[in-house]
Amino acid sequence: MGRRILYGVYHWGLGHATRSLGLIRALIERGDSVIVLMAPGPGLHLLRAELGDTCEFYPFRDTPAPFSRYPAIFYLRMTAAMPWVLAGYRREHRLTEKLVRERKLDCVVSDSRLGVWSAVVPSYCIFHSIHQRVPFFSGFTERIVERGQRDLLKGFTKVLIPDVEEGGGLSGWLGHDPVFDWGAGRLVYIGPLSSVPRMDVAQDIDVFFSVSGIEPQRGLLEELVLEALPSLSGRIVVTLGRPKDDGECREVSGATVYGYLDRQRQAEMLNRAQLVMTRSGYTTLMELAGLGRKALFVATPGQSEQEYLARFHRERGHVWSVEQKHLDIPRDLERARAEHGIPRMDVSASTRNFLAVID
Repeated sequence: MGRRILYGVYHWGLGHATRSLGLIRALIERGDSVIVLMAPGPGLHLLRAELGDTCEFYPFRDTPAPFSRYPAIFYLRMTAAMPWVLAGYRREHRLTEKLVRERKLDCVVSDSRLGVWSAVVPSYCIFHSIHQRVPFFSGFTERIVERGQRDLLKGFTKVLIPDVEEGGGLSGWLGHDPVFDWGAGRLVYIGPLSSVPRMDVAQDIDVFFSVSGIEPQRGLLEELVLEALPSLSGRIVVTLGRPKDDGECREVSGATVYGYLDRQRQAEMLNRAQLVMTRSGYTTLMELAGLGRKALFVATPGQSEQEYLARFHRERGHVWSVEQKHLDIPRDLERARAEHGIPRMDVSASTRNFLAVID
């Protein structure tokens, strides 16, 4: 008999859902019974489509996503929303304890949902940012944020960082060198997570555009990509990242444009692409590292973590990155082709490391 596990997934964008997909599958394959806790939206749609009836889904709202066309307004909204964020963590925790008690659960895993932990059974949080970039403020403020974040995570048995420990890994400062004591053995580096396998296929796509992100920024990037297609040559494939438009496929100025690609087709395109234009979310970064791809990064405006990761890998000559408001797609694709590409990393052991830690 396997264990009964509650698995909470953060809902902003698709990244947390896609990186958790492989771990949830691994739990199911070894005989565990999994309840997935996630807010309704594209991420939950993706997990339902991929996992079907192999696990149970428990929709439950997450922290608010006060995104805006303008980064400054996003930060103001996010600051104003903090009382609701903290109240949301308390609601999550009460629900988690209720489910642990009523369903007789053995373990809790949370991908960045900070309230999904239990004081009764072992609880593990997958979390790659032990530091947080705080725009417009000093390092002193960032240290205050790290301390607060550490305190929010104190209920978890261990914090699992999906990166390597040595040399700054993929996450750089975000995932390394904590300022404060997190507790002996509580930070565990399990290696980068990727549900994109390497495939023996020809790299016959010149550019693959993967449009994603929280609205309205996803839609704004979609407009920029579609407007640029007439000026591009070669074999171009675009996915617009709209799960509700799964099955839509059309030709636009010689490019193949999909409304949405499921994980298998997305993995195929990433394997076939010589160059990928995408957001610089950490999950995407891990997937590209598993393949060793060249990339043009366009961070979601207002997401300081993506902005940091784009700059970190641009400064190391791995990728070309540009702010969305300055994006000139034909020019920036050429610059991206001149970079070395993200160094290929071994992602094959990460799932085994995860399973070993939570046993």
